[in-house]
Amino acid sequence: MMEEVPASPANPPAPDAASAPPSAAPAKEGLPPAAPQIPFHIGEEFGTARKNLPPAKIVLITVAAIAVLGAIVAFVFRPKSSATGSIDDVVAVEIPDQNSVMVAINFTIQNHGKGSFKIHHVKADLDASSGQFSDEPAAAVDFQRYFQALPALKAHALEPFNIEKQLPPGGETKATIIVSFPVTIEAFNSRKSLTVTIEPYGETVPLVLAK
Repeated sequence: MMEEVPASPANPPAPDAASAPPSAAPAKEGLPPAAPQIPFHIGEEFGTARKNLPPAKIVLITVAAIAVLGAIVAFVFRPKSSATGSIDDVVAVEIPDQNSVMVAINFTIQNHGKGSFKIHHVKADLDASSGQFSDEPAAAVDFQRYFQALPALKAHALEPFNIEKQLPPGGETKATIIVSFPVTIEAFNSRKSLTVTIEPYGETVPLVLAK
């Protein structure tokens, strides 16, 4: 039986295996010893959505604000006609025995653009209880014939509208067009809407007048 040698500074006790500090992995021949591994948590390194994203309420408010701003910008910068106008007077006369009416429409156009406002096409649309109807203006040379047949049309008539008329910047015109629709005078008077659409050259948005 071996005799135990008491511990002394010259003979320190051997460290217990459980309490011994971790040591670097043994180095391979010709290579320096590997550094000890340091533990880390990847979740803490990259975080989580709950930690990194702002509260849902703030996100929703921001998205709503951007949507409202986008709608305002789209409305302000939307394409629009360089002219404005209005339907000033409407006189409808029933054509005898035809269940149709002839209509004299007075309107005004003002050009607010930087260039001339030249009309390319004009039409009138009627939305009545019996349906929707469209017609193009009668030629100016036919006005007198219509006035003789239906004198009431002439009551408030102005100068016949010139389809090729050009309005200079800041210019204004007042004129009359005559159209007809296959409805009774009662149906016309109880109409839902009457519109005049003016399409100019060089513009994508027409001028629409309604009454």
